[in-house]
Amino acid sequence: MCRNIRNLHNFDPPATDEEIAASALQYVRKISGFTKPSQANAEAFAEAVDEVTRITRRLLDRLVSNAPPKNREEEARKARARWQRRAERIGSATA
Repeated sequence: MCRNIRNLHNFDPPATDEEIAASALQYVRKISGFTKPSQANAEAFAEAVDEVTRITRRLLDRLVSNAPPKNREEEARKARARWQRRAERIGSATA
């Protein structure tokens, strides 16, 4: 579940509200232990996602960096290459 929480800082273009909400949802799922909360917990779960989303947006808006903004496509390519190397290591270990 945690692998779905992405680095959202210092990208060009900046993280969208949808990306921030998706990361907030993953965070709340992880710490609560619920993928989908029961009806009894749905309101508290939704409120937590909304609050984490707001706080994350505020944090991202306030962070500064001296590094050049990252390119989403390049970062995705690097992640795929890391995944491929990991898969190759696992494949060679089980062979």
